[in-house]
Formats: sequence, C-alpha cells, structure tokens
Amino acid sequence: MQKTSERINERGAGPEQPQEVPFVVRVADRVQRLPPYLFAKINALKQQRRREGRDIIDLGMGNPTDVPDPVIIEKLCDAAHDERNHRYSVSVGLHNLRREVARRYERQFGVALDAETEVIACLGSKEAFSHMCLALVGPGDTAIVPAPSFPIHVYGIYLASGNVISLPCTQPEQFLSQVATITERLYPRPKLLVLNYPHNPTGTVVERDFFVEVVHLARRYGLMVIHDFAYGDIGFDGYQPPSFLSVPGAKAVGVETTTMSKGYNMAGWRIGFCAGNAEMIRALATIKGYYDYGIFQAIQIAAIVALRECEEAVRRQALVYQRRRDVLVEGLRRGGWELQTPRAGMFVWAKYPATWQHLDSMTFAMKLLEEADVAVSPGRGFGEAGEGYVRLALVENEQRLRQAVRQIHRCLRTESPWCADAVASASP
Repeated sequence: MQKTSERINERGAGPEQPQEVPFVVRVADRVQRLPPYLFAKINALKQQRRREGRDIIDLGMGNPTDVPDPVIIEKLCDAAHDERNHRYSVSVGLHNLRREVARRYERQFGVALDAETEVIACLGSKEAFSHMCLALVGPGDTAIVPAPSFPIHVYGIYLASGNVISLPCTQPEQFLSQVATITERLYPRPKLLVLNYPHNPTGTVVERDFFVEVVHLARRYGLMVIHDFAYGDIGFDGYQPPSFLSVPGAKAVGVETTTMSKGYNMAGWRIGFCAGNAEMIRALATIKGYYDYGIFQAIQIAAIVALRECEEAVRRQALVYQRRRDVLVEGLRRGGWELQTPRAGMFVWAKYPATWQHLDSMTFAMKLLEEADVAVSPGRGFGEAGEGYVRLALVENEQRLRQAVRQIHRCLRTESPWCADAVASASP
C-alpha cells in the first residue's frame, strides 16, 4: 500500500498534497488584556501632516526639546572614546553612580541610602516601575493606582498578571481615605499602592505630611508602596516636591523611582533609578539580571558627572518650564479654558471650553491636530477620569507656545465668539 503522501489523486495528477492549515499566532493573555493604544491615531496623523509639510507644534508627548548641560555631553564623548566602556556593564549600575544617587538624596532630602543595597540604576523610571511590578505582583494580586493614570501605572500591573483598583487622586486626603476604606474591606487585601506626585497628567502635588500618612497606612495594612517621582526636579514658585523616602519609616514599606530625563534633559539617554527598601531592590535586581545587561557604561559615567556638577542646571531648567507654564496657562485662560496653575511638572492639565464639551477628548484632540496643527494628549488616554480634559506638554519654547495658543483659538472661534478676542490678546 502506498504511503499517504504518495497516493494518486482522483485525476491521476500525481501525489496528493497535504492540506495546509492556517498558522495562528496565539499571544499571551497579558497582551490580550491591553487595549488599543489610544495615542496611535494621533501619532499617525501627526506624522502624515509633517510629511505634507505642515508645521505641527507637538505638545502631546512630554519629550524634552532642551539639551543636557555641555559638561554632560563632553563627558559622554570622552567615555565613549574609552575602549573599556564598550562591553556589557553590570545590570544594577556602576557602584560610583549608585553612590552619587545616594549622595544626592542626602543633599536634597536628608535621606541616608546604602548605595550597595538600596539603590539600583535602571533604563529610566518607566522600566524601573515595570520590572518592579514583575518582581512584586502576580496572579490574584491587586494594586491601588491613582486616576487619571499614567498608562504604565495601570498596564505595568496588568502585564504582571495583577488586578487594578483606580482611585481619583486629585484630592490627596480623599485619596488616602479611599485607600484605607478599600484596603479595610477588600479580601484578600491589596498588595501594592502606586503613587505619583507631582502627578502625571494632572499636576497635582502633595506636601511631606501626605507621605507620613502613606507610611502609616502601609504599615497598618501591609501595603508595599511604589512612588513614581519622575517630576521631582521640576517645582515652581518656590515649591520643592517632597520625596516619599524623606519620611521616617518609608524605606521599610516602599521604594521611589526617579529619572534624569526631565531636570537633566537626558530623556533619550534612558537612565533612571529606584531607591528604598532593600528587599524590593533585591527583587528588582533579580528581574533585571535576567532581562538586561545594564546601561551603556559611557552614559553611566556621564550621569555621574551630571549628578556631581549640574545641580544648578537642573534649577535653571525648572525656571524654563515655569516661564513656559505661565505663557500657556495665561493664554488658554484668555480663551475661556478652565485650569489650575500647576505647581510642578512639565504639563498643563486643562478642561477644554464648555462650547466643545460635546466632543469626547479624543475627537477634540484630533480637531486641534487637523485644524490648528497643534498636537495634545486626550484626557481619555489616561483613563475614564481624564475625559473632558487634554494634557499639554511644556516642551516647546515660549514663542512656539504663544503660536500654539493663537492657532488653538483660531480653530475654536467659529462657534465661540470670545475666541476672536483671545487670538488678538495672545499675540506677542
């Protein structure tokens, strides 16, 4: 008897070909849980408009356009010429770099950190947060997350197979009250509390006493804490954002992530840190040991110089953002927008005019991009609590921000007569 593959088909045309079965890629459930990327449509239109030669003023992503202090760039170049730096580094970061982070915490916040066990270098604060979630969270675990939410604060938990409870965070005392109520009533209790002050996207800030209560709640209910302190270097009008780790007992319950992307203008360099509880840092180091070989050593060496010598440059950069904030806030208010003046961070969180509240934030943001050539982030991209708002990044210079305001008002004035006056008053 012929083998199946050698059988003659009914027409006598030769061996019968096996029937092909369509190949199906079955991605993991954790990927299935992720919604479509809400900003993808705006990003695609933005690129299309630029290809058409349109000058898009991009206030959507918090992507700094300023450059690092020259001494940082010079050190990077010197280190890149050293052949010893062209090899894998250590995944936790150079000891001297971690020591400089510890010294800065001591100078800035009076916090004593063990550079060997309580500080780790990461590929930015976003990577630090994401991998810390993998280190702490698993199936059945629940995290409390502030809302509106920077997306990774939610989806970092989901990717670690955890569950999320989102609580409004713009009234900090009320937020903590809700944390206590939910933790008291829920079983099993939430495992992790995520914080982010100064808050992205709303710009909400807290005083140091807030973290005293956080530590109290964490100890009472067994909550681990991750504080995303990405905007800690950018305070306005004399306000200094407090560090979670500056509170007694904080290291016993949690960690804090920081970055050199904002104050030091090193966003594309991908360097940040996680500091605090030694056991949580050890768990993160374990994850990173499997996932990466560390940051390019020349970048780490340049970061050491930045931490040692560029504190004044960080303060100057905060003043740059403050002046941009004033231009944007004053300009939008003249057009009838509702917003609070942020005390920190690099964003303005604004409720767009009532005349346009019939549009959801995604549609409104697309309108501004299509008709005003200004890109903003729709509030819905930060969860349901962000609907009716847009986030505008302070990444363009003052002249460009004034131009953005004029273009926004021109776009909206057709149905809003007050916009004509706003356009005129926004002119330099």
